[in-house]
Amino acid sequence: MVSLAVGYVYLTLPEVDDLLDGRARGSVTLLDRDDKVFAWRGDQFGGVVTADTVSKHLKNAVVATEDKRFYRHFGVSPRGVASAVRINLREGRGPLSGHGGSTLTQQTAKLLCLGVAYNPADWDSEAAYVQDCRRGSLGRKVKEAIYAMAMEVKYTKNEILSVYLNRAYMGGGAYGAEAASQRYFGKPAANLTPAEGAMLAGLLTAPSSLAPTANLQRSQDRSATILRLMNEQGYLSDKDTAFYQSNPATLSEAAKAKAGGYFADWVMASGPEFFTRNTTEDVILKTTLDPRIQDAAEVGLKWVFENKVREGSKAQAAIVVMSADGAVRAMVGGRQTQVSGAFNRATQAKRQTGSAFKPFVYATALERGGHYDDTVVDEPYCQNIPGSGQWCPKNYTGKYYGDVSLTFALQNSLNIPAVKVSEKAGRENVRTVASMFGIESDLASGPALALGASESSLLEMTGAYAGILNGGSSVTPYGLVELRLLGDDNALMGSGGGIGERVISDAAARELIWMMEKVVSEGTGARAQLPGWQVAGKTGTTQAARDAWFIGFTNEYVAGVWMGYDDNTPLTGVTGGGLPAEIWREAMARIHEGITPTPLPAFVPKPKAVPNPGPRQNRTGIEGVVNGILRDIFGGN
Repeated sequence: MVSLAVGYVYLTLPEVDDLLDGRARGSVTLLDRDDKVFAWRGDQFGGVVTADTVSKHLKNAVVATEDKRFYRHFGVSPRGVASAVRINLREGRGPLSGHGGSTLTQQTAKLLCLGVAYNPADWDSEAAYVQDCRRGSLGRKVKEAIYAMAMEVKYTKNEILSVYLNRAYMGGGAYGAEAASQRYFGKPAANLTPAEGAMLAGLLTAPSSLAPTANLQRSQDRSATILRLMNEQGYLSDKDTAFYQSNPATLSEAAKAKAGGYFADWVMASGPEFFTRNTTEDVILKTTLDPRIQDAAEVGLKWVFENKVREGSKAQAAIVVMSADGAVRAMVGGRQTQVSGAFNRATQAKRQTGSAFKPFVYATALERGGHYDDTVVDEPYCQNIPGSGQWCPKNYTGKYYGDVSLTFALQNSLNIPAVKVSEKAGRENVRTVASMFGIESDLASGPALALGASESSLLEMTGAYAGILNGGSSVTPYGLVELRLLGDDNALMGSGGGIGERVISDAAARELIWMMEKVVSEGTGARAQLPGWQVAGKTGTTQAARDAWFIGFTNEYVAGVWMGYDDNTPLTGVTGGGLPAEIWREAMARIHEGITPTPLPAFVPKPKAVPNPGPRQNRTGIEGVVNGILRDIFGGN
């Protein structure tokens, strides 16, 4: 009966080449701007390997760990089964609970689910299918033994081992030895050292918990045990065993980055679902990520929180860095940077923008014929809002400065002039300009629009500022450069972003950049100054300091910083010109290391000829206030 059963299964077995890749999902490999791998997603399969092409150290480690009699049994090991039953009974479990005594051939049969292929129509999920394949009932064990013996008749030992090495899950989304070798060590499976081979073999019993990306020390401890087993079975000399136990395998730089953090999450979410989250193909995504800039942003953020923020603070922060065309070079979505699947405050959080919105008010005014030296009266101001009553905005300082220029009003983030400029330019025009620059969130309809009462994401706001830097054209922030299938040279799709239509004239953009430079060189953004570089930007602090922003740019890069609490708790003693500006400076100082400073797009101020100021007309700023008082006392100019 056993012979007939084995013979029947033998006739159903496919050719060995058809068994080497059994994934239900494909993989996604993400490359940075220099074509280097920085993240993996999905079910990674690095390519077919055989027992003859992998490193002998990996092959020996697997045999030593999983089945030292592999080359001597006929698919089932009665001695191994008896030993497992004895251990289970001694430990108080059932005879088939715990240790199974399975040979490598039986484990391979289980990986093949005894020849039953996954069909989505037959199962609630792939997890349910896998769980059924792993059942350990007596009937299942009998079928498994018959299937294993049939495999021994059909295939050679090395072919069975090859199927196992290609099918086994090794943690971190890696299926098979080649994917795991590339995932953890950044090298082919053929080049693994004894320490690396032992580490991979050690994953087979508990791939998720023992994966070196989950717990490197635990993985190294397990590999030390594997090295000892290899030594005991004659695969490794005493000298080599001692050496590799003292010098365990370590992760490659890409593996240390785990799944690519917030940037990889964002790119995966922004790409087409059938080629990213639910792909059945092996996909290569080339992205805009610059690892040097990403590291600089992370280090700058960490430095400020370690040196400027009180210990134990639960405040969060996010950073986005991009080029003027919208190519995102770095993204930090929270203080914990080495994460995957976490809440991304750079893209998912919608927060009030505060005064960081004001550049779009002044952009509208400049586009409609205004100039940097136009004046507006900063004085008590109220509006009747239908259904809400009287609304009286105040400046952050609580003071009024009389006649001030648009430049002075912006650099000191005065609220009343911003509202007046917005009302004069036309609220709907301001909404249109902001929307065209890429702020897609719903914009407030009342006069508080000018003060950033609307909510937006940091990515949107940074992209909108990039439009100012590039001369007034909108940009769509993007991280995906091209998508292609593994093995294909031609891309299936290219970038989904970049420079779009013009929003304001180049002249208006240059004038606005000049005004925003004054914010940093003379105004509220002074803490963002970079030695040797011209910096333009804007601070933003919302009501009750629930959100603090600084967004700015040099001629090279645009960067946005947001800081706040996830639960909207007010920040204590923090404004946009404080810690956010310092985070911006620390990150951008590192980003610009080694780059020769270049000036911002030039604008040469040409003051308009104006008549002598009358009783309510004076010069800009503090000088104007003083002169006004002197006129009231002494008369004249």
